[in-house]
Amino acid sequence: MNEIINKSSGLKLADKADIANNFISRFRGLLGRKSLVQGEALIITQCKQVHMFGMLFSIDAIFCSSENIVLGQVESLAPWSISGHFHGASYVIELPTGTIMASRTQIGDKIEISSVA
Repeated sequence: MNEIINKSSGLKLADKADIANNFISRFRGLLGRKSLVQGEALIITQCKQVHMFGMLFSIDAIFCSSENIVLGQVESLAPWSISGHFHGASYVIELPTGTIMASRTQIGDKIEISSVA
């Protein structure tokens, strides 16, 4: 498991984050899940845009550079929709709806991802 912290605000985004870093896990994403609970997240590597086709719930999405800087974000991305394309993004963090607002995450913030035992 991984922990995600917004270093700029000092607030935790997630303490149970999985990483989708191969073709199958990136393609699957959150498909088949009924929800994400507070504290959970999915980090999808090599990702500049996400789609919500087949999803059953909305999410917040934070797009980050390889230097872990927030380049873009989408709050309450609804099922059957598509996010914008975020040029320069290296990965996306998919989170429960409301996480961006609660963590006061903004474009330009620094994100830290660390492994938790």
